[in-house]
Amino acid sequence: MNGKRVDRGFTLVELLVVIAIIGVLVGLLLPAVQAAREAARRMSCSNNFKQLGLGIHNYHSAYDQLPTHGTGTLLPAPGKSWWEPTPLANNLQLSMLVGVLPFIEQQALWEQISNPSQVGGTWNAMGPTPEEITYVPWTVDIPSYRCPSDPGVGLPALGRTNYAACIGDSCDETAYGPWPNTRTISMTRTRADTAQKAHRGFFKPFDVTKFRDCLDGLANTIAMGEIATSLGDKDNRTVLPNFTAGSNNATMSAIRDNPKACVGVIDPARPRFWTSDSRPTRARGYRWADAKTIFSGMTTILPPNSEICSRTNGDDLNLVGSVSSYHQGGGHVLMGDGAVKFITDSIEAGNSRAGMVWASGTGAQAPGSQSPYGLWGALGTRASKEVIGEF
Repeated sequence: MNGKRVDRGFTLVELLVVIAIIGVLVGLLLPAVQAAREAARRMSCSNNFKQLGLGIHNYHSAYDQLPTHGTGTLLPAPGKSWWEPTPLANNLQLSMLVGVLPFIEQQALWEQISNPSQVGGTWNAMGPTPEEITYVPWTVDIPSYRCPSDPGVGLPALGRTNYAACIGDSCDETAYGPWPNTRTISMTRTRADTAQKAHRGFFKPFDVTKFRDCLDGLANTIAMGEIATSLGDKDNRTVLPNFTAGSNNATMSAIRDNPKACVGVIDPARPRFWTSDSRPTRARGYRWADAKTIFSGMTTILPPNSEICSRTNGDDLNLVGSVSSYHQGGGHVLMGDGAVKFITDSIEAGNSRAGMVWASGTGAQAPGSQSPYGLWGALGTRASKEVIGEF
């Protein structure tokens, strides 16, 4: 023997052991990496909301009012009802997200909207009704309006949003605001009376709101809430169910008197989903420019991440739609003073089957009553004088 050392490689068994150890370590590391990435996405989502809050405050400084949720242009001779599309005007269907554009560094997009355009057609200033897909501004995905945790992209949505205006703890006739069907001044003003008594949120649908209207204090009033957009999977937080309680009026009354009315059409085997949806092309967050509640509004009636509820073809009439998100356990809200808070699904929310406050309500549903939806409902009202502690 010459006494020289003989080098040899790893055996197959040793290689397999090393690979197995590396696999275990990677398996242990992945959840931590995913958690860190979600924490970063959640922080980015919160920052988007803070930017929106600054935009709302700057808008108020400039115009002495909030950006109106439900504004825009009318036809020269009004006659179309609020739900009818038209390429000539937007029929007061624009959300507050349109008005705030120049205050969140989207001046270029705002100028496209606020001026006549020949791109994709002939459009008047402020554009057509928000479902018009050939009007390019309505199809733009604005990064500041999107939560990075939401994977929803593309058609059948136009430009998506994950941030919705808070219209309070009652959804009675929120499609109208103070206007009748044709958006003309009514001699009887019955809609204005209804709106005054029922629309108690930071934003009054189709009506002017100012900071001075928040008698409960800006720090105690939710201005906007996060919403999850639909992925086309019958998620009951993001798309309408096939629900009816008889006639359209009977169904709307049933929802007004019991916001959990739609629970019977939830799939018992998959409690986060409907047995069937009714309007998959008109789902949560699908049009940032559209003031309809399904697209850019939210209520503080049911707790965060609860099912939405409306009649089968009612994408705005008496629609109950809470905060929802793809974060774990809750969603963000923007308070009137610009603060951003994460609200958990377990927030105290009173009696979810209690009837809403509305113009002809009696007892606990009478105009001026405190919110039946506990702390959550109280945070959604601007002037109900509820005592609000820490949340």
